[in-house]
Amino acid sequence: MELAAAKAAIHDVLKKVASDHFVQLVEWLKTTNDFDEYCADNNEILLRSIAEDLRGCLPIGAMLSSEPLAFKKTQQNPEPTVHIDAFLFDDDLIDSLCEKGKMSRNYCLSCGSHKTAPLAFISHSFSPLEIKFLFHHVLPDLSGKILIDVGSRLGAVLFGGYLYSAASQIIGVEINADFCQLQQVMIEKYQFSDKVQVVCADICTRGSLLKSADVIVMNNVFEYFLDKEEQIRTWQFICFTLKKKGALLVTAPSLQESLSQLQTGIQLNQWVQEVPLDYNVYLGRETDVDALKQLHLYEVL
Repeated sequence: MELAAAKAAIHDVLKKVASDHFVQLVEWLKTTNDFDEYCADNNEILLRSIAEDLRGCLPIGAMLSSEPLAFKKTQQNPEPTVHIDAFLFDDDLIDSLCEKGKMSRNYCLSCGSHKTAPLAFISHSFSPLEIKFLFHHVLPDLSGKILIDVGSRLGAVLFGGYLYSAASQIIGVEINADFCQLQQVMIEKYQFSDKVQVVCADICTRGSLLKSADVIVMNNVFEYFLDKEEQIRTWQFICFTLKKKGALLVTAPSLQESLSQLQTGIQLNQWVQEVPLDYNVYLGRETDVDALKQLHLYEVL
């Protein structure tokens, strides 16, 4: 069937729907995942493929023995918290793992009883939808620009930057050698190396990279991986080094929240100005506006 005939057939079907069911049909068309395989673009399929490859290389929690501080800080949260990497696991996958008994959304308030409460989930990666929001709705055209992801971890922002932007260079700076190796494997497998590279280093030793950047992304970057003194040192270094007027800084959570418990001496209003974002966008049935609101955009003064 050709396009014109297909359109006519759809209109014929809609005309036959009872008026009192028409609204429900339209709502179903908006929210169903029955057509996902037809609607997904090639970039989304590639991101899913990368996530599947990474899941095969990592434990379910996507945390490694080489990051003991992250384990410790997760356990110290006021409420029971588990790390679920949002790039690797969407809600459908989490539900599937829960059904198989490999994961749980709840914890027991009284051992041996049915009295339970929801676990808190934390992710150190952006979800595919957050990546799409970042490159389609947060950042401007990046043609010829240099993007640096500080604490690139699994490389989700790097892969998204390659697929969704025209940035000329996309660089991840990651201190954990195990994660750097994983990223490098994916970069080579998916042939991203013409634009993407990973630097295994403490960002405080890469001042020249920060000075060259047009865009810097930092997602949940230091709180779980550095002690307070190291966090203060790192934020002060970034503020002192990142002085390129007009450079863009994307953070999750906001700079205000990240710095609120640290005595850094940084005067944000003298360093950056926040750029308002429109979070009311529809990216698919799994759009989570609350998650999108964690992303904040700043411009260096």
